[in-house]
Amino acid sequence: MEYITAALALILGGGIGFTFARLRGKGERISQRLQEKIDIQEKSLQSLQSKASSAKSDLKAAEANANAKAREIVSEAKLTAQKERSSLERDIARAEEHEKTLKRQEEEVVQRRSAISKKEEEIDATREELSKSAEKHRKALEEVSKLSQEDAKNKLEEAIEKEYSEFFAKKIDLLKEQAEENVEEKAKELISQAMQRYASAVASESTATVVQLDSDDLKGRIIGKEGRNISTFERATGVDVIIDDTPGAIVITGYDLVRRYIAKRSMEKLLEDGRIQPARIEEIVESMKKEVGKMMVQFGERACDDLGISGYHKDLIKIIGRLRFRTSYGQNILKHSVEMAHMAKVLAEEVGADPSVAAEGALLHDIGKALDHEVSGTHVEIGVEICRRYKIRPEVIHCVEAHHEDVPIESPEAFIVAAADAVSGARPGARRESMEAYIKRLRELEEVARAFEGVHKAYAISAGREVRVFVNADIVDDLEQRKLAKKISEKIEQELTYPGVIKVNVIREKRVVETAK
Repeated sequence: MEYITAALALILGGGIGFTFARLRGKGERISQRLQEKIDIQEKSLQSLQSKASSAKSDLKAAEANANAKAREIVSEAKLTAQKERSSLERDIARAEEHEKTLKRQEEEVVQRRSAISKKEEEIDATREELSKSAEKHRKALEEVSKLSQEDAKNKLEEAIEKEYSEFFAKKIDLLKEQAEENVEEKAKELISQAMQRYASAVASESTATVVQLDSDDLKGRIIGKEGRNISTFERATGVDVIIDDTPGAIVITGYDLVRRYIAKRSMEKLLEDGRIQPARIEEIVESMKKEVGKMMVQFGERACDDLGISGYHKDLIKIIGRLRFRTSYGQNILKHSVEMAHMAKVLAEEVGADPSVAAEGALLHDIGKALDHEVSGTHVEIGVEICRRYKIRPEVIHCVEAHHEDVPIESPEAFIVAAADAVSGARPGARRESMEAYIKRLRELEEVARAFEGVHKAYAISAGREVRVFVNADIVDDLEQRKLAKKISEKIEQELTYPGVIKVNVIREKRVVETAK
């Protein structure tokens, strides 16, 4: 037992010694590593200390350089400020001198103004004195002659007119011939060239449209039970339908060409379809309205393409197309405008004006007639407003505004548009009017001429293109004859509305009859 105890004690003591020796070796290794790290940190600290000392020396050098540069900048700034101060002092001195000069000039102006005022007062006083003297002299002359100044002037004018009436008439003829000799020939040549280079078919529009029927039996279907079909059709289209004994045809009447065309197309579509009833009628009419709207755009585009005009807004093109369904004295306005545009273009090229402005002005000159029954105002005012809304050039707007001389004509293109309008509207067959309106216009023309003193008879001839006025030769002399023709033409322009131009022909004839026995 003792041996076992001793052995265990020996083994335990050896294990403890071995463990202690192992722990001691490990502690030494740890201590060695710590010492190495301490050495490395000491070296790093020394390196940082050397860098810090180097940075301090660099900072001191930089501070020295900065101070030197700062002193240099300050000295330069002082020098610059001194120079600017000197320049400013010189400018102030010059300004003061200039101010003194202005004050001297102002004093001189005041003195001159005072002198002028005194002279004006003297002149006014002299003028008033002269006026009083002239008034006294005139009154003295009136007392002596028993005539006022106005009466004396009128008597002198009448005496001169009577004595020299033949001379003045011949002088007026001579001056007129000299002024019109070359101008008339050139104008005729240009207009004839324009008309020759552009020829257009003349087509008149009416207030009635005829629709052909395959059979008279269709008339009953169009009327419908108790007239419901025809009533629905007339209400939807806004036209009147006349169904009479005319074989194979019905008549659609109305003043609006658009409505008449829609009605015609709708009726043809209904007859082709065969289903004529109120619901179908309203459906067809609505579809035809959309189709005609598209046609307006096509008509407008075709007119613009024909004239080489581009860039217009689509709504403006549609308004131009609407002119295809407008007439003036039976003349289709769109055809009239396109015809005018071609003439205006040719005339502008001949005289050296702008052809594009003339063509656009002619095309748009009656654009207001597309809306004139829908908007208040004259067609010229409406047309100008439409052109401004769609940003048309000012020179083109002036052509539209001045083509009826509502405003003074200020450009050659506007003159050309007005001339082309007169040529297109006044040529034979271009326009027509009702018999009642025609007779009324002729009667008004004759009444205007007869209203003047000395007129014996007046006759409207050549379809109202000329009025012949016969005067009393004992009352109207040669000079008065010319003045009378001018007065009649001016009154016609002011009071009457007419297409084209009217020629005023005043005839003075004196017959002496003797009898031989």
